[in-house]
Amino acid sequence: MNARPAGRGPEIAEQITVAAPAGTVYAAVADVRRMARWSPECVAVWVTRRDGGQPRRFVGWNRRGLLLWFTTCRVVTATPGSEFAFDVTTFGQPVARWGYRFRETDGGTQVTEYWQDRRNGVAHVLGRIFTGRSSGDRPTVNRDGMRETLRRLKRELEVA
Repeated sequence: MNARPAGRGPEIAEQITVAAPAGTVYAAVADVRRMARWSPECVAVWVTRRDGGQPRRFVGWNRRGLLLWFTTCRVVTATPGSEFAFDVTTFGQPVARWGYRFRETDGGTQVTEYWQDRRNGVAHVLGRIFTGRSSGDRPTVNRDGMRETLRRLKRELEVA
């Protein structure tokens, strides 16, 4: 884990190398509707606002077991081939920043998925209600989810 920035929780990150150009990997990730194919929690994404054809705001539908919840998301970084990130809220409360960084390597593109906890007290309570997990479990759950998401992303893009 990285040091805790002022006003924010810890950031965790996972990496994988995908045998594809950074622009290709970025385009896949920036098409947020595809996330439901890779993420073990995300079941659907509804894009609510676009700018120049690119998603700027969207709703993510998530499931863990029988629990189903949604989050609202706003794209905060969209630099093709370099980084894609979005802030997540629920019922107007800050939850997290999710992002992806892309770096060309000799073997393709190194993809770093990161999650930064931004929950306040209300969001911690809502998280417990909707996800069935304590606040302390979320980094572990997210790290496991990131590993699976990146494996699925790699598999899909390398087969294509």
